Amino acid sequence: MSENISDREQLLLKKLIEHYIRQGQPVGSTTLARESNLDLSAATIRNVIADLEKLGLVHSPHTSAGRVPTARGYRLFIDELLTIRPPSEQDIQQLRERFSEQADTKTLLSSTSQLLSGITKMAGVVMLPNQERSILQQIEFLRLGEKRILAILVFGKNEVENRILNTSKDYKPEELQRIANCLNQEFLGKDIARVRHELLLQMQNAKDDADRIMIQAIEIANRVFQSDAKPKDYVLAGEANLLGYEDMADVGRLKQLFDIFNEKQAILHLFDLSLHAPGVQIFIGQESGLDALEGCSVVTATYANKDQVLGALGVIGPTRMEYDRVIPLVDATAKLLGNMLS
Repeated sequence: MSENISDREQLLLKKLIEHYIRQGQPVGSTTLARESNLDLSAATIRNVIADLEKLGLVHSPHTSAGRVPTARGYRLFIDELLTIRPPSEQDIQQLRERFSEQADTKTLLSSTSQLLSGITKMAGVVMLPNQERSILQQIEFLRLGEKRILAILVFGKNEVENRILNTSKDYKPEELQRIANCLNQEFLGKDIARVRHELLLQMQNAKDDADRIMIQAIEIANRVFQSDAKPKDYVLAGEANLLGYEDMADVGRLKQLFDIFNEKQAILHLFDLSLHAPGVQIFIGQESGLDALEGCSVVTATYANKDQVLGALGVIGPTRMEYDRVIPLVDATAKLLGNMLS
């Protein structure tokens, strides 16, 4: 888009948006003349602003002479004019201290959403990892009664999941131990998607296998892993922060926003989109496809275990946010979370 506007127009748009983000008030030509350091008359600057308005990059919220950026103006600013500033030493210290704490995966994800919220003063969101990519660390079985087994699965960073199985035969404890040993030897260190794939292959050949324990192990493992994966979910923190922004004082809009927070599926769909484009993504207003997010921006980043994307995290706040600070903070948090999950 920048090739359609001159360097002078780009500079004045950049100064206008930066001033508006800082002050929250419509920006007039006198202010731009002072901040741009351009040897231009107020009349010339007014003409430039008028041209920016015709392009749909700024608009006048009321009868004042000042202008504010549109969603389209923010998009050009973020994509081509924004100067990212490194996180402050204080922000970095907060990140390091929180991620130096040892915790299980669930606690770590919850802590990360609280950290994002606290450090940005907006709503922090962390999408839970895709279970299909969870690495199996250990599997054990416990006999609960006749033809009932408790399967204990350990994933990643001490994440434990229990599943109750009803079996066609009654297994003795020593049989369950041998089956567990067999499965741990076969599938330890593999993700759930890989386990499912290998089980399908092994089931096809099981009838020709004379190893009774292996056949039983495959049958039980198939029961364990054929269960539907957990529905996608996220942890949210700091949504009350949004009540403090004058830009978001509309009660009806806030109700819509809190409704989609509670319903979850719309936000999960938005974060799902982020998974297909690793790195930082910014959705401005209705770019998200959600009416409730008009006047909001969502900054997301994917987090990964080594080279494998596990999920996404980010912040939701007013469109008038400090993108130069928020973007690198979200990016750094995603990288640190990925390192911890590795």
